[in-house]
Amino acid sequence: MSLAFHWFLPTYGDSRELVAGGHGTPMSGDRPATLRYLNQICAAAETNGFEAVLTPTGLWCEDAWLTTAMLVETTETLKFLVAFRPGFISPTLAAQMAGTFQRHSGGRLLLNVVTGGETHEQRAYGDFLDKQSRYARTAEFLHVVRQLWTSPEPVTFAGEHIRVEDAVLNNPPDPLPPIFFGGSSQPAGPVAAKYADVYLTWGEPLRAVGEKLDWIRGLAVDEGRVVQYGLRIHVITRDTARDAWAEADRLLAGIKPADIERVQASLARSESEGQRRMRLLHGGDRSRLEVAPNLWAGVGLVRGGAGTALVGSHAEVADRLIEYSRLGITHFIVSGYPHLEEAYWFGEGVLPLLERKGLWTHPHRSPRAVRTTPCAATSAH
Repeated sequence: MSLAFHWFLPTYGDSRELVAGGHGTPMSGDRPATLRYLNQICAAAETNGFEAVLTPTGLWCEDAWLTTAMLVETTETLKFLVAFRPGFISPTLAAQMAGTFQRHSGGRLLLNVVTGGETHEQRAYGDFLDKQSRYARTAEFLHVVRQLWTSPEPVTFAGEHIRVEDAVLNNPPDPLPPIFFGGSSQPAGPVAAKYADVYLTWGEPLRAVGEKLDWIRGLAVDEGRVVQYGLRIHVITRDTARDAWAEADRLLAGIKPADIERVQASLARSESEGQRRMRLLHGGDRSRLEVAPNLWAGVGLVRGGAGTALVGSHAEVADRLIEYSRLGITHFIVSGYPHLEEAYWFGEGVLPLLERKGLWTHPHRSPRAVRTTPCAATSAH
């Protein structure tokens, strides 16, 4: 088993503190998300062996498609996991954009399809469907995209939400970008089982994650498919557990009570089941944040989406990741504040431990050349 690790691009800005907001709530860091800074993070991710970087989507961050397209030229092998919402773009155009991205990047596109869990933010974009209908539309969208990528014949489809007629792609993507998809509510399961290549979940205690994977696994069997699984989680890893928890305490001390109140009030109106589960882990209480061994819910006090972090020594964090992998997780999308420095803490501290256990190999490292002649020049006599 070889695990894949991906990093995160904070296209809303970065900071040495926790950046508050996200998922329908305004947010920004004191390190602006300039292309210059994002390029630094991409270089750090590529150097440290992350296969791809996830770029978020929403009103609270820069557009994922445009940003990653600008970063392709300054990277070599790093892939881009582009998040987008199917309700805001036609499936034909999305399929075409994926093909263009693959050709110009040399096959470095992965897609994260986000149905959308905040009705108020969806409406800001002009989307007035309810949650159940949004998942139904996502299924129709992915059906059309898959057909366009694989069918030699023109695609005609008339669903409840999506309709296309005689759609053809002259240049479908090669290779086909894998589709990452997450969702914890009931209508998300059948969509994941039928269309996702990688089902994503946020970091919860092992038992909760295992139950969720078993749910999707059973639905995928019914569809005659095998789905891979991924975990989206933050990390605070140091040479010693004491140093790691000191960093978590520092981040917690920097959180303003007013920010917790503001963000929690905003997240409380989210329709996302995953977001509800994140909020339940901490309940807004700063005093009970270690919800499982090395699993800290402090991030979720002020940040929407993934709200937990693995905190500990490099060995402890590696051990926790291995425990998740035993549940069937093979993709890990990790991050930490600030994203530039934390890429090195994790890349130089945790990944070598996993490599020595035979669980990970650096995806960008060139094989060392085998010398067949001495290094020093010899003279003929």
